[in-house]
Amino acid sequence: MSMYATLEEAIDAAREEFLEAAQDRIQGDEEPVPDQFNLQKYIMQDGDIMWQAEFLTGEGEAIDALTFRSGAAAQAIFDQDYDQIELEEEWDDEATLYEWDEGEFQHEPQLDTEEGEAAAEEWDDEDDYPGRDID
Repeated sequence: MSMYATLEEAIDAAREEFLEAAQDRIQGDEEPVPDQFNLQKYIMQDGDIMWQAEFLTGEGEAIDALTFRSGAAAQAIFDQDYDQIELEEEWDDEATLYEWDEGEFQHEPQLDTEEGEAAAEEWDDEDDYPGRDID
């Protein structure tokens, strides 16, 4: 499972993986078209935020992530026609996974450790979104 420190890195990696996998399925000059964009946000024990993303066509093996966009919206993200801040703001906080142990994630932060409390505090901190104006 590949996780990335920024949403942009995760999307770029997902695009590359999708194109590599699509080379076996497409013929001629045909362009691969994703039907689905899956995304997962992780808060690590040390408070770092990590992202995992993937593009899919039709049915296939999916990572453990939520379908975030489908159809034309997935294609727009694939074509790099998206606003990263908007995607982060639209992320459903309840879908975030928190690291409890190395490689084990839950939907709630582990509050009985200092690292877990720090991660929960960072999540609640609105300044976590660089470039976003907060009134």
